Amino acid sequence: MSALLPPPHGPLAAGDAKKTDLTGGEPKRTSSSCGGFGEHQHPKKPGGGPCAAKLVLASFLFVVALFAVDVSFTGAGADHQLGHQYQHYLGAESEGADSESASLSWLSVPTPTNFTDDLLARWLTPGGSRCRDARTANISVPVLDGAAAAGAATELSAAEIHEFRFWALDDTGLRRCLGGDFFEIDLSGEAWKSRPPVVDNGDGSYTFRLQVAPRFAAAEFRLTIVLLFRSFEGLKFSSARFSYNTELRRIPLLFRAGVASLPALETCRTADFRRDIWSGRWTRLARNDNCEDVDEVGRYRCLEPEHPCEAPWCDGPLGALESNGWVYSAHCSFRLFTPDAAWRCLDGKWLFFWGDSNHVDTIRNLLTFVLGVQDTSVVTRRFDAVFTNPSGEPGTLRITNIYNGHWNMTMNYLGLQSLRHRGFRQLVRSYFMGGDRVPDVAILNSGLHDGCYWSSFRAYIQATEFAAQFWSGVMAKVRSRGLAAPRVFYRTTVATGGYARDLAFNPNKMELFNGVLVEKLRQHGVLTGGVIDNFDMTFPWHYDNRCNDGVHYGRAPAKLVWRDGKIGHQYFVDLMLGHVLLNAICSG
Repeated sequence: MSALLPPPHGPLAAGDAKKTDLTGGEPKRTSSSCGGFGEHQHPKKPGGGPCAAKLVLASFLFVVALFAVDVSFTGAGADHQLGHQYQHYLGAESEGADSESASLSWLSVPTPTNFTDDLLARWLTPGGSRCRDARTANISVPVLDGAAAAGAATELSAAEIHEFRFWALDDTGLRRCLGGDFFEIDLSGEAWKSRPPVVDNGDGSYTFRLQVAPRFAAAEFRLTIVLLFRSFEGLKFSSARFSYNTELRRIPLLFRAGVASLPALETCRTADFRRDIWSGRWTRLARNDNCEDVDEVGRYRCLEPEHPCEAPWCDGPLGALESNGWVYSAHCSFRLFTPDAAWRCLDGKWLFFWGDSNHVDTIRNLLTFVLGVQDTSVVTRRFDAVFTNPSGEPGTLRITNIYNGHWNMTMNYLGLQSLRHRGFRQLVRSYFMGGDRVPDVAILNSGLHDGCYWSSFRAYIQATEFAAQFWSGVMAKVRSRGLAAPRVFYRTTVATGGYARDLAFNPNKMELFNGVLVEKLRQHGVLTGGVIDNFDMTFPWHYDNRCNDGVHYGRAPAKLVWRDGKIGHQYFVDLMLGHVLLNAICSG
């Protein structure tokens, strides 16, 4: 996540690459002492004596020195971030893990704390000096830039996590000392696409991490860094005027598979949806090179529908995604459902959707591609309908969808402001207040329309508080009636693609809006199910309009020419989301 996460480690030298132990532990010294590493010492008595006292004093002075150095970069307003850094540092000492013997872990992103407060503090950090007020025009990535300048690819070991720090530079080549820039970072190979997580260190430096599984290490990779917005300007109401959208680096990388290996991904379970931020990847497990285009009805059927997935990247019929071999996985992998399995899970359930028009696409694709329902004409911005298993086997499913882009379902661009309309609030409540049955699962979303409505970031924060209180009140009313409240999930807003990257619902704004609303819903106890990170899922495909029309990743199949003058393939990313939703709904 760019621009907000507190650094997971203490400061690194600019450009340093580092293997990261995700447990947060420091390497153990097998024979250490106050006098130096490697010296023989006799066992100490309980209490530690003067040697332990010296170690405590030295550790304290080291932390103070770190604090002083970091304040010189970040200045006032960085208290929250520094608190996170040093809490992490102090906590790491007690965990201690041997970096040589510890098993490798999958790259992940910790859930941020005080997300909204930290964002406001960063956004309001004053300037007053050249390095703060200058505009970013380039970057310096010393370790990687050196090899690229020599025309060589940087070689990295597969499976391990590699961490790099780069600096924002002004137009004269001097370092900036304030954060707030939004960098789009892409790691792509022949069978791999991912977004390396980015940390804004607040001092003009940024940290990102790379990891590639050995299974995909044979191909050449490229690391692309694009500066989309500078100085939080993606939050502006008319963001298109401020878009920088400049590719600053395209760096060749080679990953070498060795003896190191990663633990096998496990199929997602209930607890796996408690993570607020995912760091996944799309991997290509099969490919039909003779399949170059969609068919006459707009379907991209390159593999046999029953083509199996390769463990541990997914479980089920890979061909059912119609992606020519691409599949998404995160901190866990996902089951791809057959129609029979999906109907067995959903039979008798009531699903409630509240969100933007992407929900309409997801519901239609879920019904068409997974459940086999051919007549989806009822699936509109607002509907409540019961569907039956078309195979003749047992199975009924009720789905309710309430569009929240506007309280009037024919209009747009209100988002959370639609809840200020009393009639709209009553409509939403009615599905939870009447009779002795309420939805089993509620899937919430808001974002794209909010990006166009809220001219003030503070006003948006107030709107999220109002929305979280509203949904908390709805669930409290359900429980007060003696009924079990539905499991509630938040599906994060997509990363808008191609031409829409510059607009009012740009990825910079949507990522931050996602974080604020998820935090508010968490604080009010609404997210009893968890988070489904569709932002991370769509980000690797958002650079152009090959897999989206800018704001949708699930448009119905059609053999049509899209914005780039070619036939598009615009539903497999959303179809993957449909299977992820089924994993969340059906997980045990």
